[in-house]
Amino acid sequence: MNLLLKVSIVLLVGVLGGKVARIFKLPNVSGYLIAGLFLGPSFFKFIGGQDVSNFSVISELALAIIAFSIGSEFVVKDMLRLGKSIVIITLAEVIGAVFIVFTVMYYIFNQPFAFSVVIASMSAATAPAATLLVIKQYNAYGPLTKTILPVVALDDVFGIIVFGIAMSLAHLTSGQESFSIFKMISEPAIEIGGSLLLGLALGIVLVLVAKKSSGRDELQAVALVAIGIATGLSNSLGLSPLLTNIMMGTILINMYPKSKRVFNSVNDFSTPVYILFFTLAGASLDLSILLQVGMLGIAYVIARASGKILGAWLGAKSVKANPTVTKNLGYALLPQGGISIGLLVLVRSQLPQFSAEISTIIMFSVLIYEVTGPIFAKLAIQKAGEIDGSGKGKNKIKNKPKVTASNSQLDG
Repeated sequence: MNLLLKVSIVLLVGVLGGKVARIFKLPNVSGYLIAGLFLGPSFFKFIGGQDVSNFSVISELALAIIAFSIGSEFVVKDMLRLGKSIVIITLAEVIGAVFIVFTVMYYIFNQPFAFSVVIASMSAATAPAATLLVIKQYNAYGPLTKTILPVVALDDVFGIIVFGIAMSLAHLTSGQESFSIFKMISEPAIEIGGSLLLGLALGIVLVLVAKKSSGRDELQAVALVAIGIATGLSNSLGLSPLLTNIMMGTILINMYPKSKRVFNSVNDFSTPVYILFFTLAGASLDLSILLQVGMLGIAYVIARASGKILGAWLGAKSVKANPTVTKNLGYALLPQGGISIGLLVLVRSQLPQFSAEISTIIMFSVLIYEVTGPIFAKLAIQKAGEIDGSGKGKNKIKNKPKVTASNSQLDG
């Protein structure tokens, strides 16, 4: 079938899925994912493995735009006020997930140390895309909403660090002497540091070009070019496109007073890309994996959720965060996707003896969390009283900026 026709059909099915989801009062993103599930190998087989590969550029673009939008949450004046709290909360939920998953795998299921430590490290990262779209759809605003996205962005940084350490420990305990403590520290540091430096440089260039750009269309084109270059260069240099685009968005929001125009112009372009991304993500999921995963996969899903929720609660409690944050944050951190799937490539090449089992469990986890994660995120925001900008409860926030995928905190 013609590629353009197939893309159009996927987009149409995604839109219909979103409409059906709204009827059942579910987040749109859940509708996109479930609609995509019907297009994939589990049902109508309209989308095959080769199609997912052909459409990979859509996924790359969507994740890059999402990362760029998350960068707008790192406003310096807010981070100076909340930065320490965000770091502590994020560290707590990452440690919580890694510790509980490792304990369950190693001590309860008696799995090898290398297997346990690597799969535990992969539980740290949270997929920001689904949560971001839920916030956008429900125009959410308040203490919880302002905490979620910085935490999600930072836990991806911590996730990369933890995975690098875990892989080195796995090699050391497996007797592969070529992996050293130096590599355990230096490789994640190079990836993170390089990504942030590249994002800093491209962010400064984007600010200079945006100041000289006139009109919404030109700003949109300039921003998309910058996002594309950041993603392409990161992939070519072995860096993280996610971190590079987050940093670029952070530089823009802090150095360009009219940055809201840039983020809004990108947001106007992004909706069909998001629909395609999530519908294709649903199409890549295979329900047959449910038959393969066994108790180990179910235990991983439960352990990861427990670690995220308990860790976020302890972290928020320790910094005396707003009660709505303490009670609800963990439930908004459950989605798992892009980064964990990307890390599977490294597992397959460096730990082939465990790759099949780890891949099966992670893909099962992604299937469960990508479908249910947005629902839990909605419930968390709803319990916090922040849907439609309810803020701290029943009292609406006056003159609140409209929440989009890119400016939920642009006005501080």
